[in-house]
Amino acid sequence: MQDCFEMATRLAAMRVGAGLSTRRSGLAATEDALDAALRPLAGAIPDLAFLFVAPQFEDELESIMQSANASIGGGALLGCVAGGVIGGDREVEDAPAVAVWAATLPEVTIRPFRLTYTEEEEHAIFDGLEEVPTRAPDSVLVMLADPFSFPAHLLLDHFNEHAPGLPVVGGMASGGLVAGRTRLLQDDEIVSEGAVGAILEGARDASAIVSQGCRPVGETFAITRAERNIVYELGGQSAVKRIEDLYSGASERDQVLMRQGLHVGQATTELKPELGRGDFVIRNLVGIDRDNGSIAISDMAEVGQTIQFQVRDATSAREDLREILRLEGVSPVAGALLFSCNGRGQALFGEPNHDVGALRRAFGEIPIAGFFAAGELGPVAGRNFVHGFTASMLLLRNGNELKG
Repeated sequence: MQDCFEMATRLAAMRVGAGLSTRRSGLAATEDALDAALRPLAGAIPDLAFLFVAPQFEDELESIMQSANASIGGGALLGCVAGGVIGGDREVEDAPAVAVWAATLPEVTIRPFRLTYTEEEEHAIFDGLEEVPTRAPDSVLVMLADPFSFPAHLLLDHFNEHAPGLPVVGGMASGGLVAGRTRLLQDDEIVSEGAVGAILEGARDASAIVSQGCRPVGETFAITRAERNIVYELGGQSAVKRIEDLYSGASERDQVLMRQGLHVGQATTELKPELGRGDFVIRNLVGIDRDNGSIAISDMAEVGQTIQFQVRDATSAREDLREILRLEGVSPVAGALLFSCNGRGQALFGEPNHDVGALRRAFGEIPIAGFFAAGELGPVAGRNFVHGFTASMLLLRNGNELKG
């Protein structure tokens, strides 16, 4: 059974295509997805291509890679094995599928890279890092990484400090359930650790955006006592007391959502008089100590930082994604890469194809490919973070006046 999708845009010289196939043979599915993705390029060699493969086809990965490299004719190829793959108008979860995305990006410089991570005497070392940072304007970095061997948050902290303004988008590969089983793809190599990616230099109208899928509840508080990731006091009162007061005054629906899982939004700026959507990075509340009134969150906390508690459900996630895409405006989009959390999909929305469907409703039947990630990379308020339960997207626009 074959299910392929193709679409192209031909404004200026940029061309983008995407394909997905659910054929039972990995090689046959790859060939069909490649054909659908490459046909809109009208014989041109793609400058950049992505290949996302379901774990059911891992035994065929070498032949899949050979077929992909032969078809794209020397263009940069990146990809991974993922628990769910996305292509065209479909999201395929926990089932055999292959998705391919390919683009010609004239006068955009593509700089592929591969990174590995080691520690020496408590120092973090990213091998290959000297090739990655860029000072070229209008650049974006796309990265796929192994969640077991590669602390992406440390690398993003480095970029935030040393390459400010460089957006990073991508995801942590989800195809391996234990260390050593991740499969990252770069050109003709299959690697099981580190990270692979590419910098797109001169992609003037590319947009890296993140939908975090949460809704704020209650008021904002300043952290008045904290240590590392432990918050003791908010606005001079114990953090636990603040949560108890929030719960007692919440609606019945919000009380249900708070019992299912409360989150913490950390403000990315203290300069705005009113904080709203896009001003918080969402982190998990991972522990409560009623004896001392503290809470633990999944990131470092600083005294003086503003936080607001958040809840997440399907309705909140739908609203957030719709609003994020609306804020992108109506200028034409040539294609998109989509990295959706493996906690979204049918498990969250109760229906298939939610995130890819939202993109197509916002921008038309554009070529889309991606995968369900074990952590998503993307910028919020100009700084890059590793997220959870988000949809991270790279949009390439038709009206791109590509830099020479």
